[in-house]
Parts: sequence; C-alpha cells; structure tokens
Amino acid sequence: MTAPSGDRARAALALDQTREWAVVAARTAADKGGEDTLLLDVSDILAITDAFVITSGFNTRQVRTMAEEIEARVKEAGGTAPLRMEGLDDARWVLMDFGDFVVHIFLDEARRYYQLERLWADSARLAWQP
Repeated sequence: MTAPSGDRARAALALDQTREWAVVAARTAADKGGEDTLLLDVSDILAITDAFVITSGFNTRQVRTMAEEIEARVKEAGGTAPLRMEGLDDARWVLMDFGDFVVHIFLDEARRYYQLERLWADSARLAWQP
C-alpha cells in the first residue's frame, strides 16, 4: 500500500525545509570563515538523519563562533535549536544535531584526522553556494 498523496507531499515539503535549513547552516559556516564546507545528502545511507554539513575552523574560537551563529541563523530561518550539541567545551569537533540534519564543525587538524568526507564518500554532495 502506498502513502496517500497528501502524505507524500508533506514528506517532500519537510525534506525541502530540512535542506533549506542545512543550506542556511552551510552558508553561515562559510560566512564565518569555515573552510571546505560541504553539504552531504546521507538520506539513502542513514535512517536517522537526511544531511550532514561538514566544515572546519582554524582555532577553537572560530569553531565556537560558527556553532553559535549557525544556531542563531537556523532559528531565524524558522528552524529549531539543536536537539543536542556536543564538543563545545574543547571545540575540536562540535556536533550540532538538528534531527533531520547534523552539523559537524571541526578544528582543522581534527577534520584531517577523522576524515568524515572519506567515510561518507558515497553520499551525494548538495549545492549550497548562492
């Protein structure tokens, strides 16, 4: 049995909204000096989230600033605060879990060490730049 067309339309609208907020997060990271910012569609690989934003900063202050600004701008765009945020204390790898998308903000050397892009290399990269 397939879902009624109204359910499919609502699901498509929710996915579009999720991607819009993920784009806001990616653009905000770039505006704050985030390096090599990526937006990955992980919806075909993971059941728990639809997209990853991955970016990095040169120092812990920049990483914290990106996290704070991403939270503020996603809220301004109609999104919610992250459900969970981890890593803000040492700011080597801040994970912001918004539910339908997750933002990873790395200190540059931590990003090179963990290489999330390589781990999720099969994921489609989504355009986010204007």
